[in-house]
Amino acid sequence: MEGQAVGATGILGSLLPLIIIFAIFYFLIIRPQQQQAKKHKEMINSLQKGDKVVTNGGLIVEVVKPEEDFIKAKLNEEVIVKIDKNFIAKKLES
Repeated sequence: MEGQAVGATGILGSLLPLIIIFAIFYFLIIRPQQQQAKKHKEMINSLQKGDKVVTNGGLIVEVVKPEEDFIKAKLNEEVIVKIDKNFIAKKLES
């Protein structure tokens, strides 16, 4: 009986550092990244005509028409392009 209690305590003692490391990893890396992705998705879904955004390529464009998966954006007065929503980096505030 005594050998089993010591064995169970030994396993718990050896797993405890791994559990603590995983908890630290979760709260410092995984959770903030999930929150950032959620904020980015909300920003993408809230884009409206006239908003200025920066693409991952560094282009500053004005939204002409948000669509399901793409955004029609104006580069200048003559050029309108279609950009995948995944390539919008951030929204510029007025």
